[in-house]
Amino acid sequence: MRQVIVAGNWKMNGSKETVNTLVMGILAGMSEVNSTVIVCVPSPYLSQVEALTTHSQLNLGAQDLNVNASGAFTGEVSADMIKDFGAQYVIVGHSERRSLYAETDAVVANKVQVALDNGLTPIFCIGETLAERDSGQMESVVMRQIQAVIDLSGIDAFKHIIIAYEPVWAIGTGVTATPQQAQDAHAFIRSILAQNDANIAQSTAILYGGSMNPNNAAELIGCEDIDGGLIGGASLKAEDFLQICKVG
Repeated sequence: MRQVIVAGNWKMNGSKETVNTLVMGILAGMSEVNSTVIVCVPSPYLSQVEALTTHSQLNLGAQDLNVNASGAFTGEVSADMIKDFGAQYVIVGHSERRSLYAETDAVVANKVQVALDNGLTPIFCIGETLAERDSGQMESVVMRQIQAVIDLSGIDAFKHIIIAYEPVWAIGTGVTATPQQAQDAHAFIRSILAQNDANIAQSTAILYGGSMNPNNAAELIGCEDIDGGLIGGASLKAEDFLQICKVG
């Protein structure tokens, strides 16, 4: 039985005051949560959230990493820097990184490998745009994105990877894939893994990352192949985020 995982992606939001309020609000409700809960915070707040979550069941993650260990890469954050603040997880290949910063499948696969090499668990994001879905390319796009990681790191790497399926057309738009659409996509993703290793396919957590909220979380997470959510907007409100976390 796969554990339900709920990861909050705060994106580029927050201040010292709002971060404190949000984390304390989440911690206040964690006694009622059985899911694995992760908050992926902007890098400037890693230290603050680390201090607030010490000895708690709330796990800390970052939102991206650079493939280099150090050097002249102004504005970038390395795996060692992320680990230095106690983070165990890092989002890799989010659709915003792919679209706004031109991260290719190869770049994303390399970041996944660097995260693994440094003992971080990548939350590996995949998914298609509306144009790709409308033109019947969803399966080929998702397969291509996953295959890039398999080709570089091998199928065994997925023992240490969390996949997040995020239909790009349902991110921040308020539009959500229907439970059947989401389940079909997740089942297809699992089938790609199964072609390489059936046991890994069954054990890999696949999260849904397209406008999950308190109103649709139970129905989505109740689907056979949906193991939780990568939450954007709803993760910025403690009450909403906790409602999703309690589904598991």
